[in-house]
Amino acid sequence: MNHSARETHVERHFTASDTIRDVVIGMSDGLTVPFALAAGLSGTVSSTNIVVIAGLAEIAAGSIAMGLGGYLAARTDREHYENELERERREIIEVPEREKEEVAEVLRGWGLQEPNVQSAVNEISSDPNRWVAFMMKHELGLEEPEPKRARNSSLTIGLSYIVGGIIPLIPYMLFHRASEALLVSVVATLIALFIFGYVKGKFTGSRPFRSAVQTTLVGGVAAGIAFLVAKLIS
Repeated sequence: MNHSARETHVERHFTASDTIRDVVIGMSDGLTVPFALAAGLSGTVSSTNIVVIAGLAEIAAGSIAMGLGGYLAARTDREHYENELERERREIIEVPEREKEEVAEVLRGWGLQEPNVQSAVNEISSDPNRWVAFMMKHELGLEEPEPKRARNSSLTIGLSYIVGGIIPLIPYMLFHRASEALLVSVVATLIALFIFGYVKGKFTGSRPFRSAVQTTLVGGVAAGIAFLVAKLIS
């Protein structure tokens, strides 16, 4: 066999970026919550104006709440990283032998033999910055968050929520009767949920079709329950 004709083996590993995760968080809630609200109101009112007003108010409040939640979560991650970083910097000065032993434990866990472990520990600990970076990544499993992570996360989640929430409301803007708008909204939103679930599955490394079905079922069940509760109350 001609070696040049052999296919080159290329490893493909999924690494979902923080932005993709934020879009998933915002879109999944944005598609589900306003959809359930609109469906629930459709069971009690005949005019679409009330549904549109309530839906837009919910989208505004929901996007702000979700965005703020993303901001606070990212800030918390940043503060946690900085606190741990400062602690590691202090410990390699105050208790260097214990920190060297922690490095050795990590290396032994990788299968390095003892003579190699000691030489590697000496090499790593010879540079304080490299030593701290090693401890942060391999002992604590922490990666330094991006400086603008909190701001970007809040904006991405909030905007994704708005985009997702507008989809189930569009039919109520086009039709005058809530019952008619509800049918169109159900079809449009379930299709959107299916597409979003499929794309989410592709990006998150799970089975796209399975993800699409699960996402559609969750949104459909939430809207169905909201509609039935509204009917029972009315």
